[in-house]
Amino acid sequence: MQPLDRRRFLSATSAAFGALALANCGGGGSSGASGGGTAGGGTLPGPTPTPAPVGYGALQTDAAGLLDLPAGFSYRVLSRVGDTMSDALRVPDNFDGMGCFALPGGKLALVRNHELSPGADGGGALLAGYDATSAGTVLPGGTTTLVLDAATLAVERQFRSLTGTIRNCAGGVTPWGTWLTCEEDTTLPGSVQRDHGYVFEVPAAANGAVSAVPLKAMGRFRHEAAVIDPASGSVYLTEDQGDGLLYRFLPASPGNLAAGGRLQALAMPAGATTDSRNWTSQDFAAGQWHAVRWVDLADPESPADDLRQRGLAIGALRFARGEGIHMGVGELYFISTSGGQAQLGQVWRLSLAAGAERLQLFYESRDAREFFYGDNVTIAPDGQLLICEDQPTSPLDNHVRGLTRAGQPFTLARLRLQTELAGACFSPDGKVLFLNAYSPGRTFAITGPWQHLSA
Repeated sequence: MQPLDRRRFLSATSAAFGALALANCGGGGSSGASGGGTAGGGTLPGPTPTPAPVGYGALQTDAAGLLDLPAGFSYRVLSRVGDTMSDALRVPDNFDGMGCFALPGGKLALVRNHELSPGADGGGALLAGYDATSAGTVLPGGTTTLVLDAATLAVERQFRSLTGTIRNCAGGVTPWGTWLTCEEDTTLPGSVQRDHGYVFEVPAAANGAVSAVPLKAMGRFRHEAAVIDPASGSVYLTEDQGDGLLYRFLPASPGNLAAGGRLQALAMPAGATTDSRNWTSQDFAAGQWHAVRWVDLADPESPADDLRQRGLAIGALRFARGEGIHMGVGELYFISTSGGQAQLGQVWRLSLAAGAERLQLFYESRDAREFFYGDNVTIAPDGQLLICEDQPTSPLDNHVRGLTRAGQPFTLARLRLQTELAGACFSPDGKVLFLNAYSPGRTFAITGPWQHLSA
């Protein structure tokens, strides 16, 4: 999840995905032989090629009862809810989106969201933050930061880095070393004192809680995740609603999101469908490309919380719960959690070629045993998508699912706890996958043979 540090790798990933159409469109031709043998100058068929490996192998049962992984992979738990932090507060619960950053001196920073609502335990008495209840209690939502030794993964410090927000769900890293943390809540003053539904920026190098400044021009809605195109500085944002939109923020000053800008929503050409969900008709087939456009949105602060309705009224394309989003080079991938005819989830691919942007349904699940309610997404060093599940069933059986560069599903991990998986992100060198269990919160560091399937 570090667009700049991993640009060379992501460029190769982008090229590999771009070759999919060529790899999958060749028809099998006949040799012209009749009745067997080599009659008519035909040749005997060669041996059946060995199928390329999919995924990383069968899962091995974890004796500790936490996380099943393939052979050759291992994990350690870096942080747990309730741990005492360096600032004397306790680690709060509801671990969600997360980003990893390189720091000077051989250190790493993990900036981690906590999706907490008013009244939840914030890990101790919070003295200041963006907002408070009407009674003056600072709201518990926000972020914590873990500082690790990059070589040993030892946790050297962890502390609160943002406070006073509501339901910080996912977010995204920026090329300039900050974490965008997104509120999935649009509470207005009453029980609290300020408006909510915004994106906030947290520097990875912060040594304590930062001043919480809402980036209001990026829209007030139920934010999920964000990603920045390093080529243009544009920000792409998902919305966790059954009829949510995909937004694009064009900053007035790239790299300075607080300076304002213009908010838009993705749309199909005039006269085309405005529904990507495939719930009632198969408007989108996997693998097909579609031209797109963007429509401007007025009044992004949306005091009536009607931003998506106004977007839909001018032709914006609706998605079924937009969640995780990840940037490659010249393209991005995002998750529609409940999209598809089976309502099990979709994965979308958006090409950002200047003047020729296109949208593709990359994958649609038809089998809950393969892919069920995807959420956060990242890309492995070998170019495969890794997606955290957040199933709505009881009992829960959540996994990290993968999609190969040919769109084939596989399983990387199975969580043995009754909670969701979240926060998947790689270290800048691609050697460690960091991952959260939501509640009771745990942060894992996973290592293994990530490169063994490289082309």
